[in-house]
Amino acid sequence: MEKNSKLKNFTKGIFLENPLFVSLLGTCPALATTTSLEAAFGMGILFMFVLICSNVFISMLRKIVPDEIKIPMFIVVIATFVTIVKMLSQAFLPELYSTLGVFISLIVVNCIVLGRAEAYASKNGVFDSLLDALGMGIGYTMAICIIAIVRELLGTGGISMGSVLTFLPAFKFTPLKDYALRMFTLPTGGFITLGLSLAVIAAYKNRKEEHKKVDEKLAKLQEKEASK
Repeated sequence: MEKNSKLKNFTKGIFLENPLFVSLLGTCPALATTTSLEAAFGMGILFMFVLICSNVFISMLRKIVPDEIKIPMFIVVIATFVTIVKMLSQAFLPELYSTLGVFISLIVVNCIVLGRAEAYASKNGVFDSLLDALGMGIGYTMAICIIAIVRELLGTGGISMGSVLTFLPAFKFTPLKDYALRMFTLPTGGFITLGLSLAVIAAYKNRKEEHKKVDEKLAKLQEKEASK
């Protein structure tokens, strides 16, 4: 039973409570850093590092920090890990640092990081907070990568690797080169892609609920028939 609870705690951030597709949090970097898959994946990894480290650290301090200074403490902890991430990316991944720019610093005020610190890490143990952060981080990274794939594919006609994350081998796949729509590389394309993604998810949920209602009605009819 406890094992299932841990698994549910981990997977909720990936699917049921996905920060971007369900809670609509972190939309600013999701629109600004998803012009390419490389940039989105890099942003997701940096974000995940900050979220995991801050969740774990805040959980460790939850019993010794007074409620009066709780929020300032969250900000200081998150800002510390963002600074570490910023310095490391500037030193070892300058292309990624240059591409993401100010959005690395803005992780400090990302609603997801601060929200998980307040809603979960400050009230739960270290391991549970780690699982929560890992699930939310993977869910957010997956979401922005999906948006980035659509935007890069439609905006440039293909997918490329190796220019931002230079440790990866150079790779370029351009099946839609002659049909590229530059609009998808602009902010407008980000809004359209996010809107369409949310519409698809909403349609899937509505269809699933309709099927559930139909199954429930059939089950009730079968019960009535059986009772006769």
